[in-house]
Amino acid sequence: MKKGKIECNPDNCFLTKNCLKEWLPSVLQHKKTFKVKKGETIFKEGDQVTGVFFVNAGNVKIHKRWDADKELIIRFAKEGSILGHRGLGDVAVYPVSATALENGIVCYIDMEFFEATLKVNSEFTYKLLKFFAEELRESEKKMRNLAHMPVKGRVAEALITLKNQFGLTNSGFLNIDLSRQDLASFAGATYETVFRVINELVHDKLVALSGKSISIANYDNLLKLTVQGA
Repeated sequence: MKKGKIECNPDNCFLTKNCLKEWLPSVLQHKKTFKVKKGETIFKEGDQVTGVFFVNAGNVKIHKRWDADKELIIRFAKEGSILGHRGLGDVAVYPVSATALENGIVCYIDMEFFEATLKVNSEFTYKLLKFFAEELRESEKKMRNLAHMPVKGRVAEALITLKNQFGLTNSGFLNIDLSRQDLASFAGATYETVFRVINELVHDKLVALSGKSISIANYDNLLKLTVQGA
């Protein structure tokens, strides 16, 4: 990551939006801001925990090794999201990796100052607790889907999740630049299987394609796949 005099937007930061105004000068003194390039690793699974990151611009995938040559994408993070918080606790290694999906900006706070921030800022701690709870619910849902939902339902669920998180472009396509491999990793399937399922969804007029971009053509029927596991 490239460090420099990079201006970041405090309105896009999970930390600065939720901490005390009196604490902001300390945050500005301690935080470091980095430019990241598309495909660049922000931190890697198994690395020693040194601090916590916040996405100020761009999108990031949070992923975990599935086996020797596969990964499972746990979630995606966009502007205003926190990264590296899973490293909190007694086991001081990151249990997941974070990789930039596009050029962006991340801010970094070392763990000592982050823990001090938690003790001083009750509102920030409360918001972080709620975020942890929501993330845990989503993780449990994802594990249940991997165990019980057919792959077509998982792909449909992934597309709906992306729509809800990132919205749509003016042309009606999912507002995230995502490779088919990343979509497969998010759905917990192989590239070949997702390629086949996407073609089936296009044939059934549930989604439409334009190059790598995907639009949802029939939201209600796509949603039914996640409910029925069809």
